[in-house]
Amino acid sequence: MVNPGSSSQPPPVTSGSLSWKRCAGCGGKIADRFLLYAMDGYWHSRCLKCSCCQAQLGEIGTSCYTKSGMILCRNDYIRLFGNSGACSACGQSIPASELVMRAQGNVYHLKCFTCSTCRNRLVPGDRFHYINGSLFCEHDRPTALINGHLNSLQSNPLLPDQKVC
Repeated sequence: MVNPGSSSQPPPVTSGSLSWKRCAGCGGKIADRFLLYAMDGYWHSRCLKCSCCQAQLGEIGTSCYTKSGMILCRNDYIRLFGNSGACSACGQSIPASELVMRAQGNVYHLKCFTCSTCRNRLVPGDRFHYINGSLFCEHDRPTALINGHLNSLQSNPLLPDQKVC
């Protein structure tokens, strides 16, 4: 179990020193036949869990992800931070410590989560429309939506109204 992006390799473990390793999760001695190495520490296989879904990471794959102090499985990492770690609006990277806004699997800086028409920032509680990759506030949604016509706005299926949580 290694952390993608981490260049550190586990120090060699010999069978005689195995009982002296301490688990980074529980602090207990590791006398198990198998142990995992992640985030510069050794772990019991039962202790290395996803911070979100609590899945034992040694059982579901060969990699784990870390960001904002969390250890995550691949699915939760993508769900929380998107595929690229870059803002869908400006393309710049999003630091691990920064809060983000999400819509339809895309991740945005807070300052970039804005209406495509008026450029006003959308904040938690605001209703918005996500159409063909663009965000619209309730006031500026395309008139074709108000009249119930799709016209040429849509090349993908229309997504229902969404609320920023």
